[in-house]
Amino acid sequence: MAGNIPLAERMRPASLDGYIGQTHLVGPGGVIRTMIETGRINSFILWGPPGVGKTTLARIIANATEAEFYTLSAVTSGVKDVREVIDRCERAGRSMFAKARPILFIDEIHRFNKSQQDSLLGAVEKGVFTLIGATTENPSFEVIRPLLSRAQVYTLRPLEVEDLQRLLDSTVADDPILRSRGVKVEETTALFRFAGGDARKLLNIIDLIEQSTPDGEPVTINDNIVLDRLQENPAAYDRNGELHYDIISAFIKSVRGSDPDAALYWLARMVAGGEDPAFIARRLVILAAEDIGLANPNALLLANATFDALQKIGWPEGRIILAECTIYLATSAKSNTAYVGIGSALEEVGRSGNLPVPLHLRNAPTQLMKDLGYHEGYKYSHDYANNYSDQLYLPAEIAGHRFWHAGQNPSEAKMQQRMDEIRKK
Repeated sequence: MAGNIPLAERMRPASLDGYIGQTHLVGPGGVIRTMIETGRINSFILWGPPGVGKTTLARIIANATEAEFYTLSAVTSGVKDVREVIDRCERAGRSMFAKARPILFIDEIHRFNKSQQDSLLGAVEKGVFTLIGATTENPSFEVIRPLLSRAQVYTLRPLEVEDLQRLLDSTVADDPILRSRGVKVEETTALFRFAGGDARKLLNIIDLIEQSTPDGEPVTINDNIVLDRLQENPAAYDRNGELHYDIISAFIKSVRGSDPDAALYWLARMVAGGEDPAFIARRLVILAAEDIGLANPNALLLANATFDALQKIGWPEGRIILAECTIYLATSAKSNTAYVGIGSALEEVGRSGNLPVPLHLRNAPTQLMKDLGYHEGYKYSHDYANNYSDQLYLPAEIAGHRFWHAGQNPSEAKMQQRMDEIRKK
């Protein structure tokens, strides 16, 4: 019966016509829409938060191309399961009835260990199947480099309010059960806030309200009812939604704002809520570079050591390691000059494009290059006082441009003083 199927599954679209969000990928001219329209599907990994349509998009592609569709969950599958599904894909691909290369969809691919990911490489390389992976974690950290080189990464974004409104409108209008209950939507502020850009969560909340409304009574959605139902049913939302993003934001801002007590509180909230420790550790590494930076270069060393130690020690003792690093970063001097500096340099690259490398900075491994003036006039800095040679290192068009400016802290003041002295001499 349809009533036994969760609303999120009942509303899962079978084609792009019913797919909401991710217009940068599936809108007119979008890379995934183009793949579907041409029937040429390349291996790729979908990276984004829960409930933004990763699994749905993979199924739509399979439906559109009429490809055999196989799924693996990285949580429950081992190397043996991977090999078995590869064999099935090989048999399906050899079938005279095959209309397209089989698709292997791996949910939470970031949970596969190195040996499991290695077992996919040969089959992807040979075209045994088209790999579509889904992950909520940064693939740069969690997916091995050889696999990343064989699969493009596409980023999915949380749904905007306009997307959530479209989903709500279509759900109320198209779902037969909701239509029969005469759903009345009075307010959406709380509904959208708790959904947090997650389509599945939005539909689960609506499902919860419908099921908790006695038969014969109209189903009403407003802020008070949403708050009332969620207070009674805390399991209706999980750590992967709005709280996940709100709390990590509060944690980052507390460390940046030099408040160790608040930082520890938000760390405790994440630990108690079952947040992935590796996610917290990665944020600490980023914080050390972005917000402490050159004011205390040791912060990056400690944060990186925290990441390594966490992998060696595990949980629950790892919470102590995270706490030590959190306190250190929160109480450290702060500087964002590295963050601002690379941003400024990237802006210049965007403005001026690919400016030529000055000839004296180029290597000259061949006689032809020497004849063309490569490396001519280069000054080897160690042959000069203070190991500094006064020569042009930037392209001539932007000579003298400054991207890094020292911050107001003793460490960078010392760096700036040295640069001023050697430049003056």
